[in-house]
Amino acid sequence: MPSIFTRIIHGEIPCHKVGEDERYLAFLDINPLREGHTLVVPKLEVDKFFELPPDLLAGIMPFAQGVAARIARVVPCDRIGVSVVGLEVPHAHVHLIPIDRVSDMDFSRPKLKLANDELAAIAERIRKA
Repeated sequence: MPSIFTRIIHGEIPCHKVGEDERYLAFLDINPLREGHTLVVPKLEVDKFFELPPDLLAGIMPFAQGVAARIARVVPCDRIGVSVVGLEVPHAHVHLIPIDRVSDMDFSRPKLKLANDELAAIAERIRKA
């Protein structure tokens, strides 16, 4: 059965897209730790990050770098934190999270509850940056 991320990639489930090329998709996390929390996923469904084919593994960070730069231009923060956890969804992915302190990356913290229109507005600002 396809992962939820594969279903998003195929357009079966909507997302708030902030970047895309032929190999990767970046979209807002719907349960973000901070405004602008973005997921970067390879379009090829592979469960574990370090099991990605070498070319996809080598390319995901340069793609994420461009997305992170756009996030940083529109979301006030000290920097963009990066995390690869991989337990939530069986599809390799990178979290890009605007942070001001280490605790902003604590996944045990309560998530933000943003309305769909708020997420859409954030995604549009990032895409345009």
